[in-house]
Amino acid sequence: MQAQNIIFPAQVLRGPGVLSQIGEICSLLGQRAMVIGGHQALAAVGDKINHYLEGAAVTVVGSEWFGGETSEGNILRLAKQVEALSADIIISVGGGKSLDTGKAVGVITRVPVVTVPTIAATCAAVTPLTVRYFDDGHFRDLYPLPQAPASVIIDSDLLAKAPLRWLAAGLGDTLAKWYEFRAISSHQSELTGVARSSSANSRICYDLIATYGGAACDTVRAGQASAELDQVLDAIFMFAGLTSLMSSGAHAAAAHAIYEGFTVCDKTREFGHGLLVGLGNLCLLALENRSDEELREAVLLSHACAVPLRLSEIASLTAEELEAIVQASLHAPDMHNMPHPVTAESLYAAFARVESMADTLNLS
Repeated sequence: MQAQNIIFPAQVLRGPGVLSQIGEICSLLGQRAMVIGGHQALAAVGDKINHYLEGAAVTVVGSEWFGGETSEGNILRLAKQVEALSADIIISVGGGKSLDTGKAVGVITRVPVVTVPTIAATCAAVTPLTVRYFDDGHFRDLYPLPQAPASVIIDSDLLAKAPLRWLAAGLGDTLAKWYEFRAISSHQSELTGVARSSSANSRICYDLIATYGGAACDTVRAGQASAELDQVLDAIFMFAGLTSLMSSGAHAAAAHAIYEGFTVCDKTREFGHGLLVGLGNLCLLALENRSDEELREAVLLSHACAVPLRLSEIASLTAEELEAIVQASLHAPDMHNMPHPVTAESLYAAFARVESMADTLNLS
């Protein structure tokens, strides 16, 4: 029988104002903290973290920009700094690439990591996985980690003040948990507790977003936390994370393959992982030949969640650029998880069908 290894984060704390508890959390892990993050994230929360840690007798020994890409070079550079400063805690703040970098640094240095997402764009804050890129931003690989964060601090007051597009990215990425799991599992006969758990959590992701996603976007437009926002934050971080943690084998398909295709184009690479996956979700439904009624429902939900519905909403692409994206998508590892072969013709047709549905519904 094959061994099973499921790695959970030790603590997930979610709610308005919970960043104030970072001092007591870190004091249980060590005394010398290095903060790693993006420029905007460090500017937004750096002073607060310093203040809360001072009150808990934890010293910030360094504060470093993560480097802009989750690349091997940045990970190794930061690991050397952690070791040189004798840091015994890493506080990783920011978006997905920043958090993924901090987690990988923690593994190399064997130092516990506390993640503080400042945007709700992915479930990276909770997972024992780093998505690595080359220094030029091109997708490299998925890098499984032997440990998850020691603590995850999801402050809804903080996340409500981030631009709406990042919540939209999180909603698009999280909807993929259900759409892609369903596409892959439809041709799998395996029935295990772990597979059932992953399926159930992915469906919870969908149900929470379908119920609360639009209202959560409205409150973020106003810069306010709300009960609806807390529910979709649970979907983005907790239940999406559980879907990934409890999955046995592949759990990504065409939606993520399309995202990986977008990374080969300078115009689309930095648009936002979850926003690109969000359009990929709709293309996935088209590739599955789902009914017009089901596609209509998905397009309306994506629109309510501020997810792009057309290629033109992402960038003005030449025929050559779109062809490069299509070819890269077709050759992405996640596309090979689809139950049926996907061709360039079928992918072009999927983009066109989604756009036609959006036009029919007069969505802009």
